[in-house]
Amino acid sequence: MLSNKTKYAIKALVALARNYNNPMIISDLAKQEHIPKKFLETILLDLKKQGILGSRIGIGGGYHLKRKPEEVELAEVLRTIGGPIALLPCVSLNYYERCMDCEDEETCSLRDTVMKVRDATLAIFAKTTLDDMVKRERTLKAKQRSRRKAK
Repeated sequence: MLSNKTKYAIKALVALARNYNNPMIISDLAKQEHIPKKFLETILLDLKKQGILGSRIGIGGGYHLKRKPEEVELAEVLRTIGGPIALLPCVSLNYYERCMDCEDEETCSLRDTVMKVRDATLAIFAKTTLDDMVKRERTLKAKQRSRRKAK
């Protein structure tokens, strides 16, 4: 399950991708995306430390993406904010730890199954960018408007 911190990070990044060339101040971003301001401040600082965001002070300042939306993959965001993508530490690519209760990793059916889940999840997150998320959001909103008009 995604933590609130990870979910809020993605929501904030999608909003920044929507407004790619226009920096946003924290209070506007928090209000628009319904994210607690203090929590958002921490998240944005983490994303800035990882080089995903930049910031400018003063008039016209705020937070902005340092890379194009099509260059920021969700897998990177998930790992930056939430840590491992894998459900078990023994299948994590970047945070591997042996499970203490496991007798033999090579024959563990749970590990094998969770590895398949990790691979499928990672394939989706690694090929999904912020730009994809913005485009998907626009498509869903257009479908919703069409359904409302049809009623």
